Amino acid sequence: MPLSSPEARAAARADLAACTVLLRAGSRSFHAASRLLPQSVRAPATALYAFCRVADDAVDEGRDPHAALAGLRARLDLCYAGRPVDDPVDRAFALMVAQVAIPRALPEGLLEGMAWDAVGRRYETLGDLKAYAARVAGTVGAMMTLVMGRREPGVLARACDLGVAMQLTNIARDVGEDARMGRLYLPLSDLRAAGIDPDAFLADPRPSPALGAVVRRLLAEADVLYARAAAGVAGLPPACRPGIEAARLLYAEIGREVERRGCDSVSTRAVVPGARKLRLVARALAATLGYAPEERAPALHQVRFIVDAVAAGPRPAEPARPGALIRLLALFERLEKLERGGVRV
Repeated sequence: MPLSSPEARAAARADLAACTVLLRAGSRSFHAASRLLPQSVRAPATALYAFCRVADDAVDEGRDPHAALAGLRARLDLCYAGRPVDDPVDRAFALMVAQVAIPRALPEGLLEGMAWDAVGRRYETLGDLKAYAARVAGTVGAMMTLVMGRREPGVLARACDLGVAMQLTNIARDVGEDARMGRLYLPLSDLRAAGIDPDAFLADPRPSPALGAVVRRLLAEADVLYARAAAGVAGLPPACRPGIEAARLLYAEIGREVERRGCDSVSTRAVVPGARKLRLVARALAATLGYAPEERAPALHQVRFIVDAVAAGPRPAEPARPGALIRLLALFERLEKLERGGVRV
């Protein structure tokens, strides 16, 4: 999908500007974290996360999630055919996947995880829950790794570790919130072993020491994966490491905050205070200056389909840097300056 003319480049800049506005309103965490990424990565990452945001909203907010998923798969067909629908998010995403060479199995895996959500799927074991996390979070971590120009199986495996760990942390933090929406992600076998009937808990979600023990086990598993993911951060381009290391530390700290609250994720929702976030970001910036941990653990079997898809898939036509999208950050910065000056955009 070459951008050989000034008109095509201008259209691409406009599409990315629309993606930026979408994420600024609906994905504040990504919008803030993206500032720690280099210019060459921030633009294609914006296209990626905008598509993920649109897909998530379509399934969560639509009246018929199954119809929404069918529509998303059709849009994905068109993106990979190079004929995206007339929408700035789809056009930016199609350009990004073509230039970065993202195997289709990765966004398809993400949609599969969303489909599991749509049917209210529950997970018998921790391994089953990891299979879900691999789809809704591991795929995104792998796509981000490709955007950063790394395709090595070991680096991808560690990126998937980080994505799965983040999702386990989200689940541990949001037990009560999910239950009040009729959703249950905690492993059913763990609940029953703790003497908790899953259906009774959903009907009347309350904190208890037994439930806290289940949450604590989930956080312990996430911590193992956060530790493994450090080697993946070390395998990224140096300019990308601070942003990803900050995400690793910040999400792990959510788990510590859950623990400080006695692993009660029903009556309270853990939030990391702003001052502590700033300290962790500073720690991330310092830690990535020279460390290079090694982690040779094999990929989780739940994420093997992701690593294999990249190994078998196409290579980008241009090495590592997503050419035409690199300069689009300048537009983003210009829009922000206009807003600060009181100009509506």
